Amino acid sequence: MRMSSRNVGSQKSRAKLLAGGSAALLTSDLENGKLQSGQNPDFAEDSEMYQSLLEMERKLDWTITRKRMEIQDTLSRNPTTTRTLRMFVSHTASGQSWQKGTEGDNMAHPETGESIPAWQLKIEGRLLEVPQRGKDKGPPRKFSTMIKRMMVEFDRDPNVYPENNIVEWPRATGHQNPPLDGFTIRRTGDISTTVRIVMYLDHYPEQYSLSQDLSNLLGIKEESRLGVVQALWNYIKIEGLQDKVDRRLVHTDDRLRAIFSAETILFQKLPEYIARHLGPPQPTILNYSFDPSIPPPPEQERPLSAWDVEVKMEDSGLKGRMNVMLHANKESTLAIAKMDEEIAQLAQSLHNSHLKRTFLQSFANDPAKFIQTWLESQSKDLESVLGAGSSEGLTLRQEELRRSEFFRLPWVEEVK
Repeated sequence: MRMSSRNVGSQKSRAKLLAGGSAALLTSDLENGKLQSGQNPDFAEDSEMYQSLLEMERKLDWTITRKRMEIQDTLSRNPTTTRTLRMFVSHTASGQSWQKGTEGDNMAHPETGESIPAWQLKIEGRLLEVPQRGKDKGPPRKFSTMIKRMMVEFDRDPNVYPENNIVEWPRATGHQNPPLDGFTIRRTGDISTTVRIVMYLDHYPEQYSLSQDLSNLLGIKEESRLGVVQALWNYIKIEGLQDKVDRRLVHTDDRLRAIFSAETILFQKLPEYIARHLGPPQPTILNYSFDPSIPPPPEQERPLSAWDVEVKMEDSGLKGRMNVMLHANKESTLAIAKMDEEIAQLAQSLHNSHLKRTFLQSFANDPAKFIQTWLESQSKDLESVLGAGSSEGLTLRQEELRRSEFFRLPWVEEVK
């Protein structure tokens, strides 16, 4: 009796599987290179190291999920930072008496503007750098984008220069008003001049100045609307002014009563009461004096006129790094996929080793019973294989299985 090549191949595989004592994880047991959730190999219960790795993986997954939620919450509120804006004020002169040469050059030419005493005032600014990684460093922000409005006042004799003593620059959007690194103002004259520069900085979030009473209570002079609400809420909690029963009510103490003129305040009404004590922030004022008729000292001896002010703005660097953490790049995704594949291969190798160990351990504990069980299993498998064909309908009789001649038939050689 001979078997088809398909049956022989199937029998060979089954015989090799049991004789070698090894088995592989099915392909369906793996999903995208990882073990399916909830599935543990047979060796997991006996391996303390494997259990500790699973526990560590659960902790890492929980920590990563929590951090992602925190980052998403921070991004929804636009992270802010405080940067230092350094402003420079300088001047240059032209057509002054100390700049003229021969006597013929002293003649002014009103038609062309040559040899007319004049000066130029320059107002520049830039943000001071902070240590950052190169890839997070974006293009520098222009000076004009950090100013809402600016006024420049020239204090000089109105009888001689009655006009053009006040310059106002309101920021506007559009291609007619591109961002600038600085401003230059040119005027004619050769007398000493005092300049007063008034700038309203563009903070984010928008800043407000507090009334004197509220400022003394909270200890802050300028803050955003949300910052003032948070500071007042901290004061209410520290002083225990929240109602014990109705947590929506706030009972004012003597200091709050003097400011808000109310015995009790609903919590949702706090921003409305605070808004009555908020005003526009104080401007930044720079004073600068110069005399264009006097030659300036050498450049190395010339004093530098610079001012530093703090500006609150959106932290674009931090926002960019957070976005990178939320959206993994291609390289990290490929690295994680490769690690998952290696983990799946190692888990499969461990599973195979566990099956082999179980096979050999069963044989060592009771060899006779093991061989008997193995022969019965092989006989059932062989009977299923031989009787699988619809046209054959053959089964093995028990007495045939007991005869040693049955296992010396030609099909045994094919199986080997």
